[in-house]
Amino acid sequence: MKSEFKGTSNKGRFISFEGGEGAGKSTQVRLLSDRLGALGYQTLLTREPGGSPLGEKIRRFLLEGKVKGHGPIAEALLFYTARQDHLDSLILPNLEKGVWVLCDRFADSSRAYQGAASGVDDGIFDALDRIVVRDNQPELTIIIDLPVDVGQKRVAARQNQDGIETDRFEAEDLHFHERLRAGFLKIAAANSNRCIIIDGNQSRDMVAKMIWHTVVERFALDAVV
Repeated sequence: MKSEFKGTSNKGRFISFEGGEGAGKSTQVRLLSDRLGALGYQTLLTREPGGSPLGEKIRRFLLEGKVKGHGPIAEALLFYTARQDHLDSLILPNLEKGVWVLCDRFADSSRAYQGAASGVDDGIFDALDRIVVRDNQPELTIIIDLPVDVGQKRVAARQNQDGIETDRFEAEDLHFHERLRAGFLKIAAANSNRCIIIDGNQSRDMVAKMIWHTVVERFALDAVV
């Protein structure tokens, strides 16, 4: 069995970023990595689904909507298949080496997307987390929250600028995204020791400043906030 991350001081730190579509997670992951790098910390930027070669293959399969017709439980099982490989091949080995792992989505997204927004019972995720995630939840989860209409406008602007197609989840209706947002807020309330909500309806720099303040305080970094 692979060794497990227990949050001890000689190992890296595990931070996940969560939120609905258009929340700006990927941008904030990069900005935090830059701040940590300036202090001499080694970071790994990764994402879910994805990260590992198998995870990236599953990511494409899921986001293209090829599993949607089989229902949200089938989607959840594939997400956790990717998550198992991601943990074993990338996240845990890097934490063991003292690397800070910054992950764009993790297990909370499954609970929000396939659970709160799509109706899969929490008990299924409890079981999957016991089997796959085990004791390897992030030490800190940053949930970037913003109104659904703002997120959808950002997604539309990004598509217009980059010429990318809408993925399977971005294409869901307004009610799906409202349930999704409520799901993330519920997760934050139930895990207040781990989750921090950041108001994403602000400038990129203000969101980054709030995240940096949170990280400095949580991990007692010797840094200016």
